[in-house]
Amino acid sequence: MEQYQETINQLNAMVDEGIVPGMTYMIFDGTQEWTATRGWAQLKPTREKLRSGMLFDLASLTKVVGTVPVIAMLIQEGELHLDDPVQKYLPEFTDSRPTIRNLLTHTSGIRGYIPHRNELPAAQLKRAFLTQQTVDSTLNRQIRYADVNYLYLGWIIERLCNQPVQEVIRQRVLEPLGMTTAGFHPDPAEAVPTEIQKGRGPIRGQVHDPKGYILGEHCGCAGLFAGLHDLVIFGRQLIENNLEGMLNDELVDAMFKDQTLISGPHSRSLGWKLLHDRRDGHFLISHTGFTGTWMILDRQNDQGFILLSNRVHPTARNQKYLDCRDQIYATYLREKN
Repeated sequence: MEQYQETINQLNAMVDEGIVPGMTYMIFDGTQEWTATRGWAQLKPTREKLRSGMLFDLASLTKVVGTVPVIAMLIQEGELHLDDPVQKYLPEFTDSRPTIRNLLTHTSGIRGYIPHRNELPAAQLKRAFLTQQTVDSTLNRQIRYADVNYLYLGWIIERLCNQPVQEVIRQRVLEPLGMTTAGFHPDPAEAVPTEIQKGRGPIRGQVHDPKGYILGEHCGCAGLFAGLHDLVIFGRQLIENNLEGMLNDELVDAMFKDQTLISGPHSRSLGWKLLHDRRDGHFLISHTGFTGTWMILDRQNDQGFILLSNRVHPTARNQKYLDCRDQIYATYLREKN
């Protein structure tokens, strides 16, 4: 049987069984590549075939493809440090305990309910996030994934760079790496639709995430659109040459090591979730996006697995996809060795 055949069979089954309308993927192993584009870009209001090269709303992959590399560059340049308090850069946030490291590893304990959050204008929403959040007992004790951490990181980037975070990502990550079709303002005709919502109607070419939709260019947790080719460039450049030498070994190494301050081994590095290689236990990095995207990267073996799907179309109520994702992850980890 060809390598990755079971993984590919399970990917095809997701489309054949209607768990996702369409998908495009690449598995790479050194110079070898397995790739395909299948299914539908859109089911409603009319059917539209998924074309090779179409752009997907990456959702939370924005965090690791955009925000994390910029933060890493600023650390490398001495503009900030992992254990600096968040308050040093965002004085509106009044708790002095959470640090940059806590934001990156989702160990900040920052949480809080914002009434009518998705109806607030951008300035009010930002102020609410900075002034109405509290830090609970999970600080440095528990990993609790939350977008607020990356909203804060985006605003810290803005304070240091004096530009909107999404513009900084474009200038410092997308353009230097030659990710020519990646960006925050796609041509709707080239973008794969996401959800059909009661308030917004069919969402196409605009970020699905409600916070990202309100905050626009000031959102560091979501908003990036890209095609498969762009993410293959990013993934290969990260693990093969430290993003074309923009980062040093120390910072890329840090992405493949537990960076939490919680006692014992844990599964978060600088932005990425850590997975164990089944053969010798070395760490791989992975991240997912709500819209149906994922990346898994193995620096040691020069391997990667990138999938883009429109699992929230026409509705985000899709538990079957989450179950399939876990199964495919497990199959891939078994087959890659």
